[in-house]
Amino acid sequence: MNDQVEEIKKKSCGGRIVFVSGNFNVVHPGHLRLLKFAVECGDFMVVGVTDKTSYGAKLPEEMRLEGVRAISLVKYAFLLTEPPEQFIARLKPEVVVKGKEYETRDNAEQAVIESYGGKLLFGSGEVRFSSMDLLQQEYFESNYSAIRKPTEYLARHGFGLYDLKRHLTKISGLKVLVLGDLIIDEYINCEPLGMSQEDPTIVVAPLESKRFVGGAGIVAAHAKGLGADVQYLTIAGPDEAGFFAKQKLDEYGVRSTIIPDDSRPTTLKQRFRAGSKTLLRVSHLRQHEARPEIAGKIQAVAERALGNVDLVIFADFNYGCLPQGLVDQMVRLCRERGVPMVADSQASSQVSDVSRFQGMRLVTPTEREARLALQDWNSGLVVIAEKLRQKSHAENVIVTLGAEGVLIHAVGAVESDTDRLPAFNTAPKDPAGAGDSFLTCASMALCTGVDIWQSAYLGALAAAFQVSRVGNTPLTQAELIAEIDYV
Repeated sequence: MNDQVEEIKKKSCGGRIVFVSGNFNVVHPGHLRLLKFAVECGDFMVVGVTDKTSYGAKLPEEMRLEGVRAISLVKYAFLLTEPPEQFIARLKPEVVVKGKEYETRDNAEQAVIESYGGKLLFGSGEVRFSSMDLLQQEYFESNYSAIRKPTEYLARHGFGLYDLKRHLTKISGLKVLVLGDLIIDEYINCEPLGMSQEDPTIVVAPLESKRFVGGAGIVAAHAKGLGADVQYLTIAGPDEAGFFAKQKLDEYGVRSTIIPDDSRPTTLKQRFRAGSKTLLRVSHLRQHEARPEIAGKIQAVAERALGNVDLVIFADFNYGCLPQGLVDQMVRLCRERGVPMVADSQASSQVSDVSRFQGMRLVTPTEREARLALQDWNSGLVVIAEKLRQKSHAENVIVTLGAEGVLIHAVGAVESDTDRLPAFNTAPKDPAGAGDSFLTCASMALCTGVDIWQSAYLGALAAAFQVSRVGNTPLTQAELIAEIDYV
């Protein structure tokens, strides 16, 4: 226990330590209100979660501790196996915070805290976190009833929903190599307080934040969740966001090689949200191409991996991980070894050209990305899809259209064919991850021999499920099968 005290003091770096303790059976708005108050009373907040012997502890202690550790406000959380006043006597935190309801009671900690000159404060009674339970539901709970599966398309292409379940099982065991930019997405949920009196600016108070692995990292995690054996190659800055990504990818079971690049931070995109709406996005990034020696390291690792790979996915976000020289070398190597490739090259705030990925089995640009690649802002969608197919020498082109669904353009033995799928989800919560989930699921199905029409339908199902929750959480086969079965 003394070692724990020393660790806390070391991690606090001399800052003011604030201590809170409790059972934390289920973290609820009152807890978050208390922790928000506590974190503003010092520099380093420590939370002691009482062990299983504590009166009122109903859930397993490790589960309660994990719940507290997931709260971004908490700097250090541990299992408290003794009375709080005994631990406080050794730690001597500058501030101890308890709930407002304890203010009129006798507090065993009071004498200990006064003996070394600390302060005992009681949390504010201000009610500000009534929406926190709903925010947590946005992250983890999906609404199957909002997903509509079009049946006319099934009839046109001669397959049924049962066939899709069978195809999903084929994905298990695929060996997939993913290359592309790593992004960390941070969602900061806020409470709107009103309009500033000094200038016409909306004022918000942050309630809580949650980070997700995004970019090509979530493509790799989706592939793993759907049953593939996945290796992921990327670059990142030697920083906390990069360490977070590595830890999460390990948790997901993705074998990742993250090559450090000290010339850039790990790309971090922050979304400030209130009432399920995004108010502001802030991106911390560099967009220059990876230096030749770093690109060479990626190629060397990728080349070794190609001997045992069924599919290569280029997930390009145009932040420098995939310079053209590296892409050309990888395409050449894949062709020599007969490894199928698919690609997406995203352009939200940046410029992209998906046609630079030559000879892909599938490319999945948005309409804007397809037009950017062709510099054609006037032709119809089918013409755009065919022009892009010819320029990139792709076998199949699927143009994603957001709320309007997708346009599928394929070339058969005799002539090209085109069809449309509407967006399946009628009430999306967060459209940010739709394209990544679509690319992953559709391309993996295509790689197992499923035709483009059924692969596109599976991709659309994956996208519909993904946008039913906030933030990027890896898809699983079980979730998609449940979605198919839902009536």
